Amino acid sequence: MLRRALRSTGSAFAQRRHLNVHEFVGKQLMGVYGIDHQRGFVVKSTSEVAAVTEKLPTKNYIVKAQVLAGGRGKGTFNTGFKGGVKFAKTKDDAVEYTSKMLGNTLITHQTGAAGQKVSKVFIAECLDIQKEYYFAILLQRKYGGPVLIGSPRGGVDIETVAKENPEDIFTQPVPLSKGLTKEDALTFATKLGFKAPYAEKAADSMVKLYKLMMDKDSTMIEINPFVETPDGRVVCIDAKFNFDDSASFRQKEIFAQRDIEQEDAKEVAAEAAGLNYIALDGNIACLVNGAGLAMATMDIIQLHGGSPANFLDVGGGATAEQVTAAFKIIMSDPNVKGILINIFGGIMRCDTIAAGVIQAARETGINLPVVVRLAGTNQEKGAELLRNSEFSSKLISASDLDDAAGKIVALCKGK
Repeated sequence: MLRRALRSTGSAFAQRRHLNVHEFVGKQLMGVYGIDHQRGFVVKSTSEVAAVTEKLPTKNYIVKAQVLAGGRGKGTFNTGFKGGVKFAKTKDDAVEYTSKMLGNTLITHQTGAAGQKVSKVFIAECLDIQKEYYFAILLQRKYGGPVLIGSPRGGVDIETVAKENPEDIFTQPVPLSKGLTKEDALTFATKLGFKAPYAEKAADSMVKLYKLMMDKDSTMIEINPFVETPDGRVVCIDAKFNFDDSASFRQKEIFAQRDIEQEDAKEVAAEAAGLNYIALDGNIACLVNGAGLAMATMDIIQLHGGSPANFLDVGGGATAEQVTAAFKIIMSDPNVKGILINIFGGIMRCDTIAAGVIQAARETGINLPVVVRLAGTNQEKGAELLRNSEFSSKLISASDLDDAAGKIVALCKGK
């Protein structure tokens, strides 16, 4: 159920449709809304750990690396240290585990081989758990609004459960006009297997989580595991929150918690330049105007046997400076072995693209094959600028998109 980073064509393209925040941010929000959650404190250095453990009500502790990816418990650090979630019997253990996490890179099945560097660690209370559940609230087009998703199989990969035991996944749409009532939440909690008095407490948390979601413009709240404890609590142990980027203007405190250090540096630079860019896994970079044309360009590259390295839409009103920034971002990707520039000029003028490419080439140099297809507004003027530039011998013209894709794929084969 987790939002995955785009790694193939055919998905909805956006810079960051949903802000992803660290676990500790979600737990701070739950505290504000009176939702029972695993208590803890975030630290940025080992010197903070001892003082933090003194504030927790348990003698044992859970040490959690804070990265924007799942699978932490089974992850491995670049140092060889295993596990981004550790049980610490003592304060000294908590200090030791924190020292082995901070400043190092955690690699999980969701981070990719590059992993994510850990700069924060969450020190949490250690709770006895008697039963684990899964609970989430998502916005889904299929239901035209929010939907509850739950399972009696918590604490494990929910996508595996959905694949192998679909009968254990329960859904319940929530009408926006009505919201989530206590009665409906209690029905859903009972369906998941909660029994009194736990069912009432689970339902209370569900209602409060729904209110948090609506108040804060969240697009996803995922609690896994959502647990019962022997002392009668229903506790949110791990939490993943996403928030709608369009609401950043009214959720400033939440968006101030964005951790750009754990985002793709190229995507961050593109956003700053006002470009729509998403890094992919191929070796042929694309610079295109218009999302539809960009997707078509990526598709035809694949049709010719190539693999796109990115989605990049410069839009209809890009300046030469933005095109230069786009070219620099493309060139910063070590996987890129060739570039396809495909412009159909309507609002976007072909000569503006050409000027930006020339400017970027002067600043970065061109050491890769570049195939250019220009059509539409100021097409001839753009072509003339490229022909008369000092880089004319390195820029390969194409008559149409099919010709352009065939040429760049052939040039990049074997690289």
